[in-house]
Amino acid sequence: MNHVDEIKIDQPALSFEKSPESDEEHRKRLEIEELIAQSEHHNIPLNTLQKLALTPYGLVNDNLRRILWPQLAGVDVNTLERAPTLGELQNHPEYNQVVLDVNRSLKRFPPGIPYEQRIALQDQLTVLILRVIKKYPNLRYYQGYHDVAVTFLLVAGEEVAYAIMEQLSTTHFSECMQETMEATQRRLMFIWPVVNFENPELYQFLQRSTVGTLFALPWYLTWFGHSLNSYKAVVRLYDYFLASKMYTPIFVTAAILLHRSSEIFKEDCDMASVHCLLSRLPEDLPFEDLLQTSSMLYDKYSLTVIEKEVEVLILKEKEQRIAEEKMLLERRKKLTRSASTNRSYSIGHWLPNLLKSRSLLVTTAVSIVVGVCAYYYKNQYLAPGIS
Repeated sequence: MNHVDEIKIDQPALSFEKSPESDEEHRKRLEIEELIAQSEHHNIPLNTLQKLALTPYGLVNDNLRRILWPQLAGVDVNTLERAPTLGELQNHPEYNQVVLDVNRSLKRFPPGIPYEQRIALQDQLTVLILRVIKKYPNLRYYQGYHDVAVTFLLVAGEEVAYAIMEQLSTTHFSECMQETMEATQRRLMFIWPVVNFENPELYQFLQRSTVGTLFALPWYLTWFGHSLNSYKAVVRLYDYFLASKMYTPIFVTAAILLHRSSEIFKEDCDMASVHCLLSRLPEDLPFEDLLQTSSMLYDKYSLTVIEKEVEVLILKEKEQRIAEEKMLLERRKKLTRSASTNRSYSIGHWLPNLLKSRSLLVTTAVSIVVGVCAYYYKNQYLAPGIS
């Protein structure tokens, strides 16, 4: 097994249903096509291209993405490397895990695809992933990485998708591919200052629920590719993230929480209820509005300010943990003294108080561990071959 089995939520089947092109999409498509036709070697200036990807409707369709995604990722399509065969990579220590994950990704391929074509795509996906982690042995494969890779494979083809994933693995996903998930766990805490700045009442509710950040882990690790059931929404988000800084999924997550605040307040303020609500993304999320909110939040709050707030949260958690440990020690001493005279002293007098602690970082860590165990048990004993 790899360093963390992160994704424990059942993966929705991806809908590839095509909707008619709106008037706004039509106008933007024509604008992009004209820019491509006028540019040398179809290379649009990066600033212009990023603006197109960030603004409503993004790059509009996959024909344009096939041309422009490599440019956004900084990939030169004229210097692509030859892909090795699957047989050349079978001795890699992560081979079996990657194959297992890829075989579970059937829901991410277009429905009705011929069996031979699907098998070929799965082999290409396996090769793509193994090439990256073989070339960069310091990077650790994580479950969910294949959700990102399959999106680029379907749009851009094997060799271009590999080049894009190579770039992203050393930039946007570099924290996620460390030996442990500590950096990712810390990064997810950036959600809380942003929510607190915008809606303190919502922030306090979420903290009282001790929901942690496990609900957002698949979103961050896969650019929402694991959690959405609309292919159109997935590739639109990939337009946005390719044109953005690596921390941008944090701001999209904050935008989603703020958007769903009224739903959240209707839930019981406990971990189970709130996590259940947040871990399932509604199908009708207004992503164009959410992306505009995300850009506003990114411009409004500097990472330096957010980092300081996270440091305060971590310090409070540490102080609280020390106080809890001290209180526990004192109660153990009292229990030991009283046990000699009252053997029937019940642990129930002090355990409930201990369980009331609102430890932010510990809650997050425990949530992730529980998710890991649940995911591992599900895949090993309940539903092998199903994701």
